[in-house]
Formats: sequence, structure tokens, C-alpha cells
Amino acid sequence: MNHNITYNLAWRKLTDPTRMPSNSAQEELGHNLLSSIKYAYKVDRRDSSIRPARGYAFMSTSQVGGLAPESKYSRFLRQEFDLRMALPLGVLNGALNAGVAAGVIHPLERGSAGSVSPLVERFNLGGNMPLVCHLGGPSSLLGFKTRGLRAATESRTHDPNTPGNGTSPSSKLNGLGGEVAVTAFADLSFDLPLKPLRELGIHGHAFVCAGNLGRLTECDLRKFPATEFLQTFRSCAGWGIVVPTRLFRVEMNYCYILKQLDHDGGKTDIQFNFSSS
Repeated sequence: MNHNITYNLAWRKLTDPTRMPSNSAQEELGHNLLSSIKYAYKVDRRDSSIRPARGYAFMSTSQVGGLAPESKYSRFLRQEFDLRMALPLGVLNGALNAGVAAGVIHPLERGSAGSVSPLVERFNLGGNMPLVCHLGGPSSLLGFKTRGLRAATESRTHDPNTPGNGTSPSSKLNGLGGEVAVTAFADLSFDLPLKPLRELGIHGHAFVCAGNLGRLTECDLRKFPATEFLQTFRSCAGWGIVVPTRLFRVEMNYCYILKQLDHDGGKTDIQFNFSSS
């Protein structure tokens, strides 16, 4: 078990190259002071962080920002949970890893345009982080580029093979309200039939993952559109080759997008993923 308390004090400058921010986002542009305290609780009973075959892991983090005077637009509460489990299968040295992570960020102050949570503290789903190793809240979603998901209320379901899946250049930066993020995955690892590869620890895996991002535009969490949130989960499936070492894990994956929404940054393609131990 591990308990950790950290204090962060940073002076930051936020700019918008598109010059098309919303009114609430304009209030955050320029210099601002971030002062926050963060508490993390972590327990990791897995036999390995690179290729876990049995055990479980759990992490909970709580962060309160805006402790310094005059940090009006950086006052927020952020809570994250992450749970992982690994089960041995007894065939081909196989193991099933599964996990679910959730997080919420909620503003503690109101700007002139309504409740505002800091843009730089928003959840960024996507990127090239492997599903199995990373423990620290919702973030990894294979097949999607970094910050490749937009809130479901800003998009509509479409065919993943339709061109133009990137973020629309006309979309405006939105700083209103808070956010809810959820990700989940299942990963099946197994030895490859070639002995030289097995001796090096190189193995195969197949996976499926899903996630979603939703806006909190109301102070009352009971008004959150849970049904719509569940219906608009994005998902991806695929398989790949894993090269583990003592220091890091490298994956070469084929990712097939099962579902995405308008302007999401998902793409059916080969993706390389990296993670340290």
C-alpha cells in the first residue's frame, strides 16, 4: 500500500492558436496560477507491471486546485479511480487482464459565462499508452489520437470509415462546466509458437477497449444525462505483438475502430504504444 500527498504550484500561460475560443475559455487565456494539493492511494498486488498474469491493482486520487489567492479560474475538484485485475488461463502462458477507470472534474468557482473548470486539467482520452501497464485514471483508449475524444454532446454517431474524422477546425474551445470520463478494457495475452520469441518474452495479445467523455453543465450531478452517456461509448478492438523489457513495454497493434462520433480522432490503423514499468 502507498499513500502520497503532493503540493503543486505552477505559473502557466494558456494560448489559443485557432483564435476561436468560447467566451468562458477566453477568461482562461493568458497567465494564471495553479496551486493544488493531491492525495493518492495505491495498492498493486500484480506479479508484474509489464506482463501481469495474476493479482489486482487499485488507485484513487483526489485533487483540489485553486488554493492560492486570486486563482479564480483554477479552482476545481478532481477525483479519479482505477481498478485492474489479472487472471492466469493455464494455456500458452495466457492471462486475462481487465480494468475500469473513472474520473470527474468539477469547478468550484463561477466565471462570467457560468461554471468553469480549468481547460488544462481536462481529461485527455486516447494516445499511445498501453492498456495494461498504466495505472492512474481514465486516459488510454487505443485507436484514438491524444485528445481524440470530444464530449458526446458535441458529436453525432457516424461511420468510422468515413473520411474526415479529425476535429473540425470550426469547432470552438469550450470551457463551461466540468467533465466525467470512463474507460474500460479487456486484454488477452498469450505466448507465440516460436521458441526464440518466447525466450525473449515477446508475446501476442488481443484486446477490446471502450471509453466516453461527458460534460457536466449543471451543478446538480443528478441532472447528468447518464442514458445518453452510456449509449455514446466509443470502442476499439484489435491484436498485436508485445516486446517487454525490464524497463518498458513496446506494443505494435492493429486497431479497428468499432464506434466513434463526429470529429473524434479515431482511425483503423497500425499503432505503436509505449509504457515504462
